[in-house]
Amino acid sequence: MAKSFGAQSTADEVLEGVDLSGKRVFVTGVSAGLGVETARALSAHGAHVVGAARDLAKARAALNRAGAGQIELVEMDLASLKSVRAGAEQVNARGERFDLVIANAGVMAIPNKTLTEDGFETQFGTNHLGHFVFVNRIASLFKPGARLVNLSSSGHRFADVNLEDPNFERTDYTDFGAYGRSKTANVLFAVEFDRRHKAFGVRAAAVHPGGIQTELGRHMAPGTLEALRARINEEAKKRGQAAFSFKSIPQGAATSVWAGVVGPAEAVGGRFCEDCHVAEIVDNADMSRGGVRPYALDPERAKALWVKSEDMVGERF
Repeated sequence: MAKSFGAQSTADEVLEGVDLSGKRVFVTGVSAGLGVETARALSAHGAHVVGAARDLAKARAALNRAGAGQIELVEMDLASLKSVRAGAEQVNARGERFDLVIANAGVMAIPNKTLTEDGFETQFGTNHLGHFVFVNRIASLFKPGARLVNLSSSGHRFADVNLEDPNFERTDYTDFGAYGRSKTANVLFAVEFDRRHKAFGVRAAAVHPGGIQTELGRHMAPGTLEALRARINEEAKKRGQAAFSFKSIPQGAATSVWAGVVGPAEAVGGRFCEDCHVAEIVDNADMSRGGVRPYALDPERAKALWVKSEDMVGERF
């Protein structure tokens, strides 16, 4: 009988008994938090892990502290398409194929509008466009049966993508509005990547790791996280639900490895996963419960975002 996992499961529990020897995995954002734990857990179960980070010294130190010092590293700043393309070129030059790619890195809730090196709103540019270019540039290295896992968030429920004004040039910028757009984009990218590649045996999914205290929120204004937590708990109390509690980092990495390794490909492909299961579709913005908004799984929206993203980065995939 298949094991059952949930919100409290850790990455090691999900991978218990799984031998990943001979498997190659790529993980972005391995200098802190979920990226380090995800890389460590996969490596501990036999996978050869390649990690990407802006700061290789910081990444190596963090991986060593976690007991995962054997991980191969690639320098890459997702807020710079020049850096992303250089990283992809380095990976392609090696020519070694992957069983799993986890687009883990990201930024969250930057208080004031800022731009990437290429002039994109920072959260959309980093969380979505950087990964969009990197993943598509190495797509030929996905083995048949491989998977792409995009880290999204329940924060996708803050906002749909705005294909007419992705850089907030005509609409008012808000920290969580921009974060929501980027996290919805992460889901839509997985939906369209899955559609384009499933005939070749390659599947893609998006995941919400859960609420975890990591460096993801390093740009947030003081008090922002506490206010969000209070709002979530107020909604939960109205519905007679338990108060919100943060997951540990090992628990936060569990859904990424579940969707990438353990969950059935046909079940997770083109879907949104949370707490080690495929999420239900919910047509409301209640942040005190799980689920995925319908617009994040809309296949036509996913196709339109793909085309818009290609226009923005100046490449066709």
